[in-house]
Amino acid sequence: MEIKKEMLIGEILSKKPESIGTLMSFGMGCIMCPSSQMESLEEAAMVHGIDPNMLVAALNEDSKEEAEA
Repeated sequence: MEIKKEMLIGEILSKKPESIGTLMSFGMGCIMCPSSQMESLEEAAMVHGIDPNMLVAALNEDSKEEAEA
């Protein structure tokens, strides 16, 4: 599954729980907050001052590496 910035945090975490580590490494420690589950990845990135395109690239790269392992 390719992660896109329009996806909800809750959707990403339910389909790719291994994404938690990447999100946390970008300083998104509130991803387990109930309200964050209904935010898009882009909205959450903007709140944290993170370039959403960089975050999406990192999440998809991590997914690619896991698939190859």
